[in-house]
Amino acid sequence: MKLITLAVFCGVSLFAADPHGFAIWTPSQVKSMESKMAGKKTATQQLERFGNHYTMLAHREENGSAELHETEADVFVIESGGGTIVVGGEMVGGKKTAEHEMRGPSIRGGTEHKVAAGDIIHIPPKTPHQFLVPNGTEVTYFVIKVIE
Repeated sequence: MKLITLAVFCGVSLFAADPHGFAIWTPSQVKSMESKMAGKKTATQQLERFGNHYTMLAHREENGSAELHETEADVFVIESGGGTIVVGGEMVGGKKTAEHEMRGPSIRGGTEHKVAAGDIIHIPPKTPHQFLVPNGTEVTYFVIKVIE
């Protein structure tokens, strides 16, 4: 009887464990990470990697460079603050900075979208994009990078 009880107890605890790859970031954890990044012009913190995607928290107090990821889609969830995201058009002076990555100082002919806390943005691969942050403001956003 003790052996059966032990087996049932062990089996229940195995089923009760979180599955591999599960993660949760509570609002207090995000606020704590955000406060550590405050006062820095640009900061990112990689959170977790999972198969074909990974997560980051990003904070900006100035404009970002124009970016283009050949094999990754970006999903941004604006946590606090806001700014303008420029998408599409043509990257000016783009240079390869890593495998499948390009960066440049700006975008010509892109579309501007004002973004604020609560907004969710999806940027497909091969799409130039740039975050613009007005002087004296800041933005913090959760990033999911999906590798295609």
